[in-house]
Amino acid sequence: MARHLVHATNDQITLDDLIKTAREYLPEKDTDDLRKAYDFALKVHGDRKRPNGTPYINHPLTVAHTLAHMQLDVETLQAALLHGIFKDPDSPITTKEVSAAFGPVVEAIVSGVTKINKVEFNANFDYQAENIRKMLLAMSSDIRVLLVKLADRLHLMQLMDMPAEEKNSFALETMDLYAPLASRLGVDWMKRELEDLAFACLHPKEYQDLAAKVDSSTMDRVRYVEEIKELLSNKLREQGFTDFKILGRPKHLYSIYRKLIAQNIPLEKVYDRVAFRIILQNVRECYEVLGLVHSLWAPIAGRFKDFISSPKSNMYQSLHTSVIGPRGNFMEIQIRTEEMDKIAKEGIAAHWAYKEGTAVSQKDAKMFQWLKQLIQWLQDLKDPREFLDAFKDELHQAEIYVLTPNGEVKELPEGSTPLDFAYAIHTQVGNRCTGAKINGRLVPLKTNLKNGDEVEILTSPHQQPSRGWLSLVKTSRAKSRIRQFLRQEEMEKSLKLGQEICERELRKHNLSLKKLIKTGHLKEILKRANSNALEDLLRKVGSGKIRTDQIVDLMLPPEVKKNKEEAAAALHEITTETVAPSRPAKTRSDDAIEIDGIDNLLIKISHCCLPMPGDDIMGFITTGRGISVHKASCPNLLATDPMRRIEVQWSNSAKTKHRAHIQIIAQDKKGLLVTICNAITNDDANILNVDAHATKDNLARLNIVLEVNNMEHLSTLLQHLRQLDQVIEARRR
Repeated sequence: MARHLVHATNDQITLDDLIKTAREYLPEKDTDDLRKAYDFALKVHGDRKRPNGTPYINHPLTVAHTLAHMQLDVETLQAALLHGIFKDPDSPITTKEVSAAFGPVVEAIVSGVTKINKVEFNANFDYQAENIRKMLLAMSSDIRVLLVKLADRLHLMQLMDMPAEEKNSFALETMDLYAPLASRLGVDWMKRELEDLAFACLHPKEYQDLAAKVDSSTMDRVRYVEEIKELLSNKLREQGFTDFKILGRPKHLYSIYRKLIAQNIPLEKVYDRVAFRIILQNVRECYEVLGLVHSLWAPIAGRFKDFISSPKSNMYQSLHTSVIGPRGNFMEIQIRTEEMDKIAKEGIAAHWAYKEGTAVSQKDAKMFQWLKQLIQWLQDLKDPREFLDAFKDELHQAEIYVLTPNGEVKELPEGSTPLDFAYAIHTQVGNRCTGAKINGRLVPLKTNLKNGDEVEILTSPHQQPSRGWLSLVKTSRAKSRIRQFLRQEEMEKSLKLGQEICERELRKHNLSLKKLIKTGHLKEILKRANSNALEDLLRKVGSGKIRTDQIVDLMLPPEVKKNKEEAAAALHEITTETVAPSRPAKTRSDDAIEIDGIDNLLIKISHCCLPMPGDDIMGFITTGRGISVHKASCPNLLATDPMRRIEVQWSNSAKTKHRAHIQIIAQDKKGLLVTICNAITNDDANILNVDAHATKDNLARLNIVLEVNNMEHLSTLLQHLRQLDQVIEARRR
């Protein structure tokens, strides 16, 4: 059993201490291997000191000693002694040397821990997410990498010999990442140590105040514990039990602090500051004693959990119950066998036996299956914030256990829904899910599952996931699978749309994608578009990453582009030659636009910016389609060839309607569209097109194209729209 290590002392662990602890369970030849690893590490580190002035070798010795108390194999202890050798900047040691001296397994563990040590957590989500991915991969290759890292982190938290400005972020990282990882591996004593050490650093005043209050009530708590232990012992003996242990331990400070904050109560009201543990010989006795405990004290509803019949993913097994004990105090009681208690104390370390020439059992392999599943589920999450949120959710979530109709147990986070359950069975079951039955009763997919529920999933081959499903699921697996489907669907839509757009634009130049491929210019086109393949380019066009006005310039073969440029130049020459100041100005495009000295050219208002009288405008000479008129500030115009732009102005005498594009943001209430349309009609404007959609924050966004007389008419209309109760903003686009 591991020592209680929260309050670190100045005692230095020696090699003899490590050997003595290791000899309690390892053969003599293995302790010789430890000496060899120690000598190697000492030679590498030499006189290197830690920031607090102590020899650096003391740190790997302490890490190895902690793992020896957990009775881990000799390879893990050797890796613990060697885990800092690659970090030493003056060290010339290579991985090949370590592998030759201690074997590939030890070298792999040391290298894995070194990779994790290089991870520096900061506020940059992209950087942090990528480094956590690397850390997970290093751990998943061999779970002993994580065990060494946890022992390493524990000692560093005890030392805290680092600059003051780094301490808080180091402690926060411990609380958010390493303590939950220890819990997921079932090494609960280490999780408590890490939490209390981080608590002391992050909230020193609260820690000291709580520690003082808890210490002041120690004698009362000890007397209460002894009273309960004696009462239980007498009752067990009366029922014929002879071989048992009853233990009582105070809850660690951070768990008490969390309860004080969550329930907003004083310390005196935290009745379950002590947890009792009854250790028996077999499973049958566990259930018999549970009945005895419930006959003595009233159980608290909803606080019983059976982890014997449904073990946790880290193989933890125990019966948990909370009862109202003497003097109205809440008591938590755990009931388990000796073997279960060993696993509860050391978690994965109690089962993970690495023996030379011995294959890992299926039971042992299941111990860290969750870690590999976690990595698999998170691989599809590209957004850094989404990745980190999912990772932390997986570490911190409470668990429930539900059943398939065949009796198979599925472990899910608290708050999971039938949709989570469906994806836990298989991706296709989730994708085709149309409904669910819980305990034989049809329920909505948003229903929260409870411990012991039997769930049956209803499916249809015609069903597909929708974006709304993301709000119905809790697990990273379900979210990643839904996003994967939606992403694939969006890619297919973008591909189809991009192909249609490109074909349409190319047809204007008597080309097609098929003809373009035959020209042999595809490789150069893909390079210019930063695309790996034609499909990639088409998806970019379909998703709007490549604008329509860029397609022709990007895709036209050089010879076609040359002809096009020559034609544009010729047109420009023709227009400039026809300039004659003495000629009267002519108007085009419904007499709205004047171009000095130029006649017989088609003029059209550009739909991308819809300019109207009052706007500064500029003309652009198109190929075979006359002149398009843009706002002078239009991004599309500014992206064109300056040589093909021409000065234009509004006609003072023109009497015509003008198109305008407005945007309205309003509260999404019933009848909103009717109200807005009526206001526009009352102002004598004609609506040509309306595009409306709701946002997540219960707002509506409307894009409307309409006809107005002039800028003054539009300003009056917008002012009237802003006066409507539901409208938050109304402006011209």
